[in-house]
Amino acid sequence: MLGVAVTTSSIAVGSRCPFAAAGVGAALTQHMTDPRLGPLMLDRLRRGDSAQQAVDAALAGTPGPEWRQLAVIDNRGRTASYSGAKVRAERGEAHGRDCVAIANIVRSQTVPDAMVKAFEEAPNAPLAARLIEALAAGHTAGGEPRPLLSASLIVVHREAFPYVDLRVDGDADPIGALRRLWRDYEPAADLYVARAMTPGASLE
Repeated sequence: MLGVAVTTSSIAVGSRCPFAAAGVGAALTQHMTDPRLGPLMLDRLRRGDSAQQAVDAALAGTPGPEWRQLAVIDNRGRTASYSGAKVRAERGEAHGRDCVAIANIVRSQTVPDAMVKAFEEAPNAPLAARLIEALAAGHTAGGEPRPLLSASLIVVHREAFPYVDLRVDGDADPIGALRRLWRDYEPAADLYVARAMTPGASLE
């Protein structure tokens, strides 16, 4: 599985920042967000580029790369990230085992490190849960100065459609709401895949 989780003090982060494709990778484009860059990075991974090459291609294809903050992971767990010189502080990046975390306009540069640590602490938990707990750890480590408003979680597995695609908007506690949504969705996640792939068998 591959996935992305993101939260911010702006509305509708899930419509602009996280992208993932089964068997390919996952990407995040944020700060002065250019939503074209997520699909571009995934396309470069499909062509055989490394994670770093995918980031480099995205930067070459966007106006004002110094305003962008990007992260990508490929289907082998290799990662790359970038924070332009004009990305507002505090900002940071951290890489771990099968993960990468980036942050901007947060209270501490340690936020990405806290996210990676939380992700790595539960290797046997579902990927969706690990991503949500990483968000929570980043918030606890300082998070944004302004109240959070939205959060998003995407996990892809074997099919062309997402295994999980959950979004929270306009909530006073979007990470907590995302956690509750995942808890409600988790028991049905495999069922929804089965309904798509083998509709008759899923009713037996």
